[in-house]
Amino acid sequence: MSLRVRSLMIWAILTASIVSVPPSSGQELESWELGIKYPGEDATNSFVLSDDGSAKVEFFVENSGLTEITVQFEYNIPFGGSHDGPEEESISSGTNETFDLKISGIDVLSQDAEKKEKFSITATITARQGIPDPLSSSQNREGDLEIPSIFDLVVDISEPFGPMNAGSDTILTVTVRNNGNAQDGVAEVNVRDDCPLLTTDNGLDALVSGNIESGRAKDADLRVTASESHPKRHCDITVSVTSKRNGASGASEDEVRVTVEPPPTGDSGSGGQDNDISDTEDSIESNLPAPGLGVLTIALLAALAYIQRTEDLVE
Repeated sequence: MSLRVRSLMIWAILTASIVSVPPSSGQELESWELGIKYPGEDATNSFVLSDDGSAKVEFFVENSGLTEITVQFEYNIPFGGSHDGPEEESISSGTNETFDLKISGIDVLSQDAEKKEKFSITATITARQGIPDPLSSSQNREGDLEIPSIFDLVVDISEPFGPMNAGSDTILTVTVRNNGNAQDGVAEVNVRDDCPLLTTDNGLDALVSGNIESGRAKDADLRVTASESHPKRHCDITVSVTSKRNGASGASEDEVRVTVEPPPTGDSGSGGQDNDISDTEDSIESNLPAPGLGVLTIALLAALAYIQRTEDLVE
């Protein structure tokens, strides 16, 4: 005799026993329920995923019947998530068993904040008192999975092109990017540095106006000025921002180093060049050759001849 035939015969005997008992007892034999423990005990409340894309769902099977039941579970998870839950469990007569369904692997940053989709749990009776149940009665329950709102502002300061001179200024670009999955904005900007003779203007006020959509960024220029008396030094500048939607817990900061050099010495260099030219001219004049003795003799004879000729004309 095949196993299926024996199962049907046993099931027929059990069915006959149900008929032989009062109707209320027959209803108890068939009584079981699949349920989900919803947040706040309200089926309209969603299971909100954590920032890492996971959630835990508690569900139960209540067996109010007179026989032990074996239940097989199937799960349907949205958003491309994975699950970890029992595949098959036995529930004794008159008991209520609770189980955990662990949902994970959902990329919440790729989804819009507060988006909802249904998950489902299906329970099917495969056996009673260890005997296969040809009826395979099943129940299905659903719930909402909700994508969380993630607020993640990140600030970045551009690197300076090079050292700056005392008495000059330089421009740094400050960028705030919204890496979250919901609209956000900058509530407050703070700039600080460790050089008392360095000043920064308030050009970052533009970051506070308006909002930043998810995946977008906003830029502003920060002008840094070093006084003329600023010594040669490395100065660290820090910019921090706070989130409109997440307050101080959504703060971000970045730091950059600016090097201040002494002012150029162009004037003193020009004067030194003039002195060099003068010295060169003096050197050229002093190095000219002295007149020779022959030249002096000829000049003397010419002068005497001129005097003699003048005297003859007078006579």
